[in-house]
Amino acid sequence: MVIILFHFFLLYTAAAVGLAPPPTYPNGCQPTRCKRGAPSVRFPFQLKGRQHENCGSPGFNLSCDKKNQTVLELPKSVKLLVKRIDYVKQMIQVYAEDGCVQNQLPNLTMSSSPLNISTDSNYYSELGNFTLFECSDGDQSDYGNDKSIRCLSSKPGFYVKYTDSDYASTDLLHCRKTIDLKEVPYALLSPYWTGSNNFYFNWSRPACGYCEARHQGCRRNDTNPSGLECFVIPIKHMGARTKLMISGISIGSFFLALSLSVVLYMHHLHKKEKDAQRKIEQFLEDYKALKPSRYSYADIKRITFDFKEKLGQGGYGTVFKGTLSNDVSVAVKLLNNFKGNGEEFINEVSSMGRIHHVNVTRLVGFCADGYNRALVYEYLPNESLEKFIFGDKGENHFLGWEKLHEIALGIAKGIEYLHQGCEQRILHFDIKPHNILLDQNFNPKISDFGLAKLCSKEQSAVSMTAARGTMGYIAPEVLSRNFGNVSYKSDVYSFGMMLLEMVGGRKNIDVKVEHMSQVYFPEWVYNRLDKGEALGMSIENEEHDKIAKKLTIVGLWCIQWYPVDRPSMKSVVQMLEGEVEHLTVPPNPFASKDEMRAKLPINRELPTISE
Repeated sequence: MVIILFHFFLLYTAAAVGLAPPPTYPNGCQPTRCKRGAPSVRFPFQLKGRQHENCGSPGFNLSCDKKNQTVLELPKSVKLLVKRIDYVKQMIQVYAEDGCVQNQLPNLTMSSSPLNISTDSNYYSELGNFTLFECSDGDQSDYGNDKSIRCLSSKPGFYVKYTDSDYASTDLLHCRKTIDLKEVPYALLSPYWTGSNNFYFNWSRPACGYCEARHQGCRRNDTNPSGLECFVIPIKHMGARTKLMISGISIGSFFLALSLSVVLYMHHLHKKEKDAQRKIEQFLEDYKALKPSRYSYADIKRITFDFKEKLGQGGYGTVFKGTLSNDVSVAVKLLNNFKGNGEEFINEVSSMGRIHHVNVTRLVGFCADGYNRALVYEYLPNESLEKFIFGDKGENHFLGWEKLHEIALGIAKGIEYLHQGCEQRILHFDIKPHNILLDQNFNPKISDFGLAKLCSKEQSAVSMTAARGTMGYIAPEVLSRNFGNVSYKSDVYSFGMMLLEMVGGRKNIDVKVEHMSQVYFPEWVYNRLDKGEALGMSIENEEHDKIAKKLTIVGLWCIQWYPVDRPSMKSVVQMLEGEVEHLTVPPNPFASKDEMRAKLPINRELPTISE
């Protein structure tokens, strides 16, 4: 039904627009042009002889020459031909008919014009006073030709140069003064511009670009502070015959759309299935320059010895151990065919394929063979950080406080690289111990970019249609916009929660503790830290106590409720590298706990990823 209405709307609109008469502008100021193909002239410009003088703004005078070419008139008596006018960007492109705009510079006074020369640098657009000299070619070997204007030469063997200071650098033996120029833009004389006969002028007032961008007209209104106003362009009344034609075409279009919609609906299910594969193939085609190795499905089976050794199971697929031809061990994630619409695959390859950092897992290759998709990573023998901070199986895997500090700093540097070190900012959205892998030397590497999003570094917020991440690590603003916009600060929150788990050696939300006051560990540890009490962990000496305290303070800074109160990952790295004595305890993020939790959605059944 939606498809039917959509096609009906398109066809109806096309019919109405095609038969509708042209718009009517007030006071006879409708757009006009000198000839077919010439630029359209409307406010703030006024075409002399074809529009009333009130149709334009002072200083925006255009005219038609004998060849019906559009001419821009600049004070005092400069005439340039108009090539194009961009009313949205408020810019006009002009050129000289004889190919040498410098011929008219003696008659130019830009200070009295509302137009400004448009350049990439303010230096070239500044007005200045210059002196022209006619010099013989013998002067060039001594002083160079960087200030020459060839098109002004009047006789063979001579050229014209300019100076904007005194005559000290001019060889008066070979040069003679010709004319002084007043208030001329440097761009019209600079060697970077004199080789071109195309120049751009822009204007800031009247600022009609706002009206143009909204597809409205712009006209003078002396009662407004800006001196202008936007208006909706009225449409002439349509006759009965025109209305009848539109009605007939609309009815016919409706039945045509209905027929097309039935065909499209029958084709829809098959098309939807192939869209994901086509999307992936297009992405890989665009990614050729940076892509890791591409493997066929037969290669994947050979690498994993027909999926012999299973390493683990995740939400999007199963991980197997494999070996490349050079005896390098790899981990192969075989993705589920019917989950994620190919988005997990694209997220992983687009994110990890362009990352080269010691604290980020390296993507060795991938497979996109029909509907079989797999990702090939470097193999990390010590598995995930989760194994070494949670004693679920009664085994003592504690790494020591110095190593925990090294791991925390490495993870922070990896996240900072994702946020600032890549061409596009990468937001991970699933930072947790399970997704931090350890190599043979227990160096941390961030993995699993299935939920990642790419955005420009200038983008302060990202849009999300649903919450993503793992409960216990998801930032408040991801669940409810009452806390602020979703941004790179959401990864900072997840890192802070993980940091507190590394210190406490247990989940932040733990229902197996003896005292209910310790159920939410971040709040419990803040209260003890604030009172100067021992953190209740196996700390053997003062150095270990300093490390535990530093990690705790940094973690508490990172889990502030509002994103604006959290530090950037660059600041986090600096805090972890500094001394604990220089750190201050952050404000209590749990002071108004009930109020904060009231802002969270009542329905907690969000499409999040469980650990």
